[in-house]
Amino acid sequence: MKKIVLIITIVISIITVQMSSAQIIQKERKQNPYTLVYEGAITENVKGKVNIYPVTYTIKEITIVANVYTPANYDASKKYPAVVIAHPNGGVKEQVAGLYAQRLAEQGYITITADAAYQGGSGGEPRNVDKPANRIEDVHAMADFISQYKGVDTSRLGLLGICGGGGYSLKAAQSDKRFKAIATVSMFNSGVVRRNGFMNSQFSTIQQRLKEASDARTQEAAGGTIMYVGDTQLTDKQIAALPFDLYREGFEYYGKTHAHPNSTFKYTKSSLMDLMTFDASTNMDLINQPLLMIAGSKADTFYMTDDAFNKATNAKNKELFLINGATHIETYWKPDYVLQAVNKLGNFYQTNL
Repeated sequence: MKKIVLIITIVISIITVQMSSAQIIQKERKQNPYTLVYEGAITENVKGKVNIYPVTYTIKEITIVANVYTPANYDASKKYPAVVIAHPNGGVKEQVAGLYAQRLAEQGYITITADAAYQGGSGGEPRNVDKPANRIEDVHAMADFISQYKGVDTSRLGLLGICGGGGYSLKAAQSDKRFKAIATVSMFNSGVVRRNGFMNSQFSTIQQRLKEASDARTQEAAGGTIMYVGDTQLTDKQIAALPFDLYREGFEYYGKTHAHPNSTFKYTKSSLMDLMTFDASTNMDLINQPLLMIAGSKADTFYMTDDAFNKATNAKNKELFLINGATHIETYWKPDYVLQAVNKLGNFYQTNL
């Protein structure tokens, strides 16, 4: 009997110790006053430490919600370098963008990350419009806001784009010379993928999908139902059967371990009319600022980073940094990989800002 009790006790202990990261992070999110879902997120502002400040501003009468992170012992009378951070497709500021914003603030930068217009907690109707021009303007507008924030040295403004935010950041940096140093993590070229499919898997349906997007816009214009793409719910078995790491791990990250109520995969079908004619890697020769592009060595999205990097023929001090063993989604949360990326970013911005 004692043996059975001992075995049960050991099993219970193992179950307790092996509580999934998803449960821990979701519990932390529910308790977090800022609804941050990443590991080690700020829960309160403490004097002398990195602090977070929710802020709002407008883009053409659309209210944008953002978080500004300030370094430890922040003094508004002093001058600090700043970094604008653009979130992934379907992501929100409380996920990976917030994690990188907080980690860079720990290195002495004032950082800002905002929910894209029409997405997350920001305003804009219809919901979840996902047009490149809007996402690029989001980046410019973050620069507008943070440039006026007390303590920011506008001559030392950096840019970081993650996943889809990386593609839009490259495009924004081509014309916005306020950004003195440009970096991406796991860059995703949204337009190319929406047009050709991931790893060029949907060439045969390009015209069909453009027709469907055009019809969806006609329906919207007539006041009909808004049509969406990417709002299908998948079972665990269906997720496991997906052919790409990006999507398998993406469903896990966004749907379970780091889920946030404002985050969603879906976007308006009419957005495809704009997305499918967009390519973040065009005009890369216009980037003459220092450029750092970070990707996982095992990321199935690496071909997009590689393509854009090679086209950046005029970028100063450009560097491609691979995180050994990392997949695309693992650069969002895995502590060792995030640490490598943040340390590399810190050195890059310190050198170039």
